[in-house]
Amino acid sequence: MGAGKTTIGRLLARKLGLTFIDSDHEIEARTGASIPWIFEIEGEQSFRRREADVIRDLSAQQGVVLATGGGAILNPDSRALLRERGTVIYLRASINSILARTAHDKNRPLLQTADPRKKLEELMVQREPLYEEMAHIVIDTGRPNVQSMVHTILNQLDARACHAAPNCVTTAQPSMNEQTTILLNVELGERSYPISIGPSLLEDGALLARHVTGSKVAIVTNTTVAPLYLDGVRSALQAHGKDVIEIVLPDGEEYKTWDSLMTVFDTLLAAKADRKTTLLALGGGVIGDLTGYAAASYMRGVDFIQVPTTLLSQVDSSVGGKTGINHPLGKNMIGAFYQPRVVIADTSTLETLPDRELSAGLAEVIKHGAIIDAEFFDWIEANIGLLVARDKGALAYAIARSCEIKADVVRQDEREGGLRAILNFGHTFGHAIENGLGYGNWLHGEAVGCGMVMAADLSHRMGLVDGETVERVRKLVHAAGLPTVAPDLGAARWLELMEVDKKNEGGAIKFILLKPLGSPSITNAPQELLLQTLAACVQAP
Repeated sequence: MGAGKTTIGRLLARKLGLTFIDSDHEIEARTGASIPWIFEIEGEQSFRRREADVIRDLSAQQGVVLATGGGAILNPDSRALLRERGTVIYLRASINSILARTAHDKNRPLLQTADPRKKLEELMVQREPLYEEMAHIVIDTGRPNVQSMVHTILNQLDARACHAAPNCVTTAQPSMNEQTTILLNVELGERSYPISIGPSLLEDGALLARHVTGSKVAIVTNTTVAPLYLDGVRSALQAHGKDVIEIVLPDGEEYKTWDSLMTVFDTLLAAKADRKTTLLALGGGVIGDLTGYAAASYMRGVDFIQVPTTLLSQVDSSVGGKTGINHPLGKNMIGAFYQPRVVIADTSTLETLPDRELSAGLAEVIKHGAIIDAEFFDWIEANIGLLVARDKGALAYAIARSCEIKADVVRQDEREGGLRAILNFGHTFGHAIENGLGYGNWLHGEAVGCGMVMAADLSHRMGLVDGETVERVRKLVHAAGLPTVAPDLGAARWLELMEVDKKNEGGAIKFILLKPLGSPSITNAPQELLLQTLAACVQAP
């Protein structure tokens, strides 16, 4: 309840040229009584019987967008009919959001209690597993506007239609044109924040300034990005009355270090930046991670904004609040969990991205499909040519779906207590490659791409997937322009590097493997099988 089903349903119906029906309104029309009256006079059980009858009738109709009551799924027959006869869309909302929307609504009988929050928590425990089980599409609500959520639904409906059609290789995202801005939300209670994805967002000074609470903004960028975008972002912020501090660091993974962090702190202190200063990370994953860690540490925590300019950072590193720097003995070993105020992903910046950097970003896109969403993996396979060719519709959909997947994982496990570790598929091998060769020799996405091939190979050797799955991963990584053969670091060195990993416990190396494609497994691996994978994957194809 209170997730916006009626509002979104009406707009979606108009976009699709269908008829909108609300099951609660239909019950009231049939009985001539209001929902609160039925609850009070007949009781909830009688209402649920009426609701099941209405669901049975309405779900049999064609050309309908149907908004059900929040408790309609409690009836197993209704659940079966809805899933069998239509596409089920679950609008997921936080308890805080629902309370804010329903606080003064007297037409919700279940919330007319002394403690509506407690009642909602009870309903969530009962209903959310059923929503998750039923849903074909899950949409996180919250701060995004209604138009953007409807765009997201349309895009996912199109993607499902394309997946079901034989020989469908189009992007199937007609509503996601060059002018589309997509808004998502990372639901973390008080730390929740929006993600804006779209073209020319860096020119929108109002959008940037809206998330700056004080008068000062420190833009942290690098020597590659600064000539392209620093002047424009500075001017946009200054036009809205912001005092801008510029910090330009050297470009490259090898500069994700303590020295660079100190450069940020030195500049902030010299400029007398106070606790209301906002840091703005303008660049790829290195800049985003380092700036976030600086924000978490400076004066014990100041606001920061993520403005990712590479595909890899737009689909992965800018979302979720992982910040930090590298240590000579391990990647990202020094850092903090610290969420941004907003992520603003300007897709226009991808037009200036070198081909090698674009391919590196596709590694993280592939990762999301491999571990979470097999249908998305299928879509990437069908559309990899368009993605490599920088088709705007295909890239926009890939970014949005990747952000949705990551935001959902972060929502469930913000500080990587368990589930979030699955986002490290390919990373145990990949980090070892980066460290073993020296940071900067391979891009992070290149190492992860090769690492995914190695993880798929190990999954097969452990009996978790078949050989066809390994080959699919290998072919897709290759088609994305990424390496599929690992450098020969020597078995002992490989093991030494992989033992320095944040997922490990008690000295045992933990791997994220596939079981099957689209579903992850966090496990240890017998050393003999691991050595077989190392031997196989460093050989020439």
